[in-house]
Amino acid sequence: MRMTSLSLLTLATLLSGCGDDDEAIVNEPGSIAETAQATPSLSTLASAVQFASDNDDLVSLLASPGTLTVFAPTDAAFDALAVELTGTPGATGADLLTAAGKPLLRSVLQYHVLTSTVNAAGIPFGKPITSAEGSVFKIDTGSPPTITDGRNRLSKITTTDIETSNGVVHLIDKVLLPADKNIVQTAQALAAGSPGEFRILVEAIVAADLATTLSGPGPFTVFAPTDAAFAALLTELNVTKAALLADKPLLTKVLTYHVVSGRMFKVEVPVGARIRTVQTGTFSINTALDITDARSRTSKIVGTDTLTSNGVIHVIDKVLLPAP
Repeated sequence: MRMTSLSLLTLATLLSGCGDDDEAIVNEPGSIAETAQATPSLSTLASAVQFASDNDDLVSLLASPGTLTVFAPTDAAFDALAVELTGTPGATGADLLTAAGKPLLRSVLQYHVLTSTVNAAGIPFGKPITSAEGSVFKIDTGSPPTITDGRNRLSKITTTDIETSNGVVHLIDKVLLPADKNIVQTAQALAAGSPGEFRILVEAIVAADLATTLSGPGPFTVFAPTDAAFAALLTELNVTKAALLADKPLLTKVLTYHVVSGRMFKVEVPVGARIRTVQTGTFSINTALDITDARSRTSKIVGTDTLTSNGVIHVIDKVLLPAP
């Protein structure tokens, strides 16, 4: 990753005459708020912080002494967000500064802030990162590194380690948005997509009366079988979909076997260990991301780390079955 400094606000050493000796005068970097104000490509961010503040709280947060990390979207990133949210070609970041949009803007800005200083070398790649807003995102390695936000949108870190008096700033090319859907809502959105996926899973969750539980605060980790996985299960059990959905005790037992308490991203999977589910049964996952269930059947994790407001979803290609 490229290490960059801002000439106006980073350490500069100036020489001036002082008697017979030359004395080094060091200009300390300014705060994160001052850095944004002094950087042309961060003018929208500076304006947004000022606009969204209540009694200058956000300005004070970024201006006061502390140990912060800010993932700072550029003006172009804010312009792109304005088009995305308004649907209006040519919209700019300034169009986001409205009274109606202020609550969302406040949460979005806080979502870009960490309350500890995390330099590029200290980024916990692949793990959930909790923002000052309270929601999580993750960063994956790459050139450049990529952030996945709560809505599973991707943003690239374009510049790292801009030092300030109260933390560090990393520039990003897309504004991050916190999650707005829980596990059930995320599955429903994917089921309604084109092509749709998890349609049978959504039907099964409703039939088992688990929608309320999986919409709760959690967090949960859900290993979500695809529609093809459920179709294969129907053949394996020699039952119809209607019969499976009508057997609530079996359906509940099977579905809860796919849920683990807590948020477990791919890099946090305890490879080789027995993983206990909320159904109380266990399964194991190997280094190839193959799951062995209680009946020694094997399912592969084919998609990982779909973020939701109350946990994370991993996609699997075979329905897991608990012990009989």
